[in-house]
Amino acid sequence: MKQQYGKRASNRGKPGEFQHKHSLGQNFLTDAALLESLVDETGVGAQDAILEVGPGAGDMTRILAARCRHVTSVEIDRDLLPILRVAMEKYDNFSLVQGDILRVNLPEIMAEYDAFHVVANIPYYLTTELLNLLLSGRLPLRSINVMIQKEAAQRLLAAPSTPEYGPLAIRAQYYTQPRVARIVEAACFTPPPKVDSAFVCMPWRDQPAVQVGDEVRFFRIVNAAFALRRKTLCNNLTSAFRLTREEALAWIARAGLPENIRGEALSLQQFADLANAEQE
Repeated sequence: MKQQYGKRASNRGKPGEFQHKHSLGQNFLTDAALLESLVDETGVGAQDAILEVGPGAGDMTRILAARCRHVTSVEIDRDLLPILRVAMEKYDNFSLVQGDILRVNLPEIMAEYDAFHVVANIPYYLTTELLNLLLSGRLPLRSINVMIQKEAAQRLLAAPSTPEYGPLAIRAQYYTQPRVARIVEAACFTPPPKVDSAFVCMPWRDQPAVQVGDEVRFFRIVNAAFALRRKTLCNNLTSAFRLTREEALAWIARAGLPENIRGEALSLQQFADLANAEQE
């Protein structure tokens, strides 16, 4: 096993004594056949580096390490570190990082790899924040493969003018091609969560889904459009960009959009048209 990053683990948490922590959203998968099939869906192989978020007791970690070039797992729970070290002791292509995935330095941890895949069984409470981090466009990702709440998966794949459609769907569809690979029933987990989950595979696009001149501006417009749902795009742009109503309407017209359109009705291409239209 390669050098371990982060702080040294305590001696707590011997195998057999571990108690799942509800506060950390710990719901583990241990069915080997199911885990093998999920890894199959990711398409990862011998040349791939993996960033695993929340390895739990290492059941999927072992499968990934057996197939891939290297696995770096980030685990926040110190009590799991001794269990993981025992589970992974025969693998020399495994690194363990103790820390909060939202706060560790991912570029530093994964610096030796030109690009990598993410595989994660995400605690439900982390879903939006972690996906926004991974979908920031600042990491050299080849794919994101995550187990998330089924309703969260619906938000990633949502279409315009649906209740689930929002900035996260746009960001996901802009950078990746998300698909639900498998629905996993709550009973498959230990302990079972209250809802079913979905394993979502998100291969990174070679080029974004739409072409924009300024991505920062594009996503600023997206966030503004959803700031107040059921308000017109004009009203939201007026507020977010400090425009007069006439200025906002002129901008919308230059993008070829109806003046009364709502932000949640815009497709990715229409958001791109708006971002690429000159704001006078």
